[in-house]
Amino acid sequence: MSEVKKIATRESYGNALAEFGAKYPNLVVLDADLAGATKTSVFQKAFPDRHIDCGIAEGNMVGVAAGLATAGKIPFASTFAMFAAGRAFEQVRNSVGYPHLNVKIGATHAGISVGEDGASHQCNEDIALMRTIPGMVVLNPADDVEAKAAVKAAIEYEGPVYLRFGRLAVPVINDPATYQFEIGKGITMKEGKDVTIIATGLEVSESLEAAKLLEADGISAEVINIHTIKPLDAELVVASAKKTQKVVTVEEHSVIGGLGGAVAEVLSEQAPTKMLRIGVMDTFGESGPAKALIEKYGLDAKSIYEKVKAWL
Repeated sequence: MSEVKKIATRESYGNALAEFGAKYPNLVVLDADLAGATKTSVFQKAFPDRHIDCGIAEGNMVGVAAGLATAGKIPFASTFAMFAAGRAFEQVRNSVGYPHLNVKIGATHAGISVGEDGASHQCNEDIALMRTIPGMVVLNPADDVEAKAAVKAAIEYEGPVYLRFGRLAVPVINDPATYQFEIGKGITMKEGKDVTIIATGLEVSESLEAAKLLEADGISAEVINIHTIKPLDAELVVASAKKTQKVVTVEEHSVIGGLGGAVAEVLSEQAPTKMLRIGVMDTFGESGPAKALIEKYGLDAKSIYEKVKAWL
């Protein structure tokens, strides 16, 4: 059996920008001295006159992006999630969110899977931060196919968008020939009747593997991919919760304020349901190989399976 193709969504981000650069002449890419890591160097090579390196000055980069948006450009401000959502939060809030400008934030190296860079660079709080900005769309794609589609959707969407990408290569689980991406619409990856597993980002593929393990134990798990955390697909979440009566959320992000929080908010108001939130608990990460960290923090398929089975 052939091995599943794997690619980091940060690679997908750079490739998508370069691919869509010809179709969208107003597309401009900004970076904060990290073009090689964020992979915007691919766009830079193809369109050098439309790539701006703002240096290690993330707040200024967001301000420049805001100015470009007022001039009719479609700017993608790119850097690590820790710097995009953390260091530049004030500028994103006041210079992009408040005037509701057409700026896209391309945040790479999100989550615990940043690995050896350690706790200072492992941003497990960015979804929570970006969700609080009024009018901000938050996208967290699961694989290469979805990441490229998310970039295209962000380009065509009028308004601020935060896109979250990872450093670790992850399995390609979507078929590029049939995949359809729509902002605000989740995707049912697997039907089930005993429990709903709602996942986002790289945890979608891990949750699908966990569902196979549960199936072997006679537990039928429904797996939902939420690539748009804001606006959340409340209709799909509520319908699945009513169907299975038990909901588990899985995310490579803090359990505080992320996908689990967003789902809990919806269900508490529309369909109170027993929930289990799987993610990074109230703790910082540490330096180590990405896969080892995912396992240690209980975010791999086997850990998800064990947690869900024990909870049920």
